[in-house]
Amino acid sequence: MRIRITFTKYGALRYIGHLDLHKLWERTTRRADLALMYSQGFHPQPKIQLASALPLGFSSRCELVDMWVDADVELSSLPARLAKAVPPGLAILHVESVDEKSPPLQTQVISAEYEVTLFDETDLQALTENIQSLQASETLPRERRGKAYDLRPLVEAMRMLEPDAQGHPRLWMQLAAREGATGRPEELLDALGLRYEGTRVERCKFLFR
Repeated sequence: MRIRITFTKYGALRYIGHLDLHKLWERTTRRADLALMYSQGFHPQPKIQLASALPLGFSSRCELVDMWVDADVELSSLPARLAKAVPPGLAILHVESVDEKSPPLQTQVISAEYEVTLFDETDLQALTENIQSLQASETLPRERRGKAYDLRPLVEAMRMLEPDAQGHPRLWMQLAAREGATGRPEELLDALGLRYEGTRVERCKFLFR
């Protein structure tokens, strides 16, 4: 049985990486008394798939994990079982079964949406002009890990949102999230002249093929 779980990632969990999150789900399933299936071969691995790596420091209200279990599970009681086993900062939003033979979860994701709250003092008119200029540009040369690339094709949409309850400006962006073609919010913030350290970034939605 293949199970898909939608969950949040907040608090201290914002600072654990992709591999550590994978191990966290292994421990969680053991505490919840779920019998995971394992891959074949000399080094069997639990059959767990996370949708897309979330950069350190980002929070999320839409993370996804698929896992294969060795027996049918009563889905109605599973959220409560998992909720007792997960650490603080991770909350179970939804649990469903999916077709065991459907493609790997990470290959189904094509884009991701983010909401960015700006805490630094910001010239909103200049930011709006920067957004318009970026959207009108054909290329946006950047460098990541010593390699040059074009960020512009990875930026699918972007706009300002209404301020939050405390009056902080907010920015919404939709970035490509395909294998080998993933837009990173901190790169876009830097291109807009914004300090990533002066923001809060939250992933809020995945889009699928």
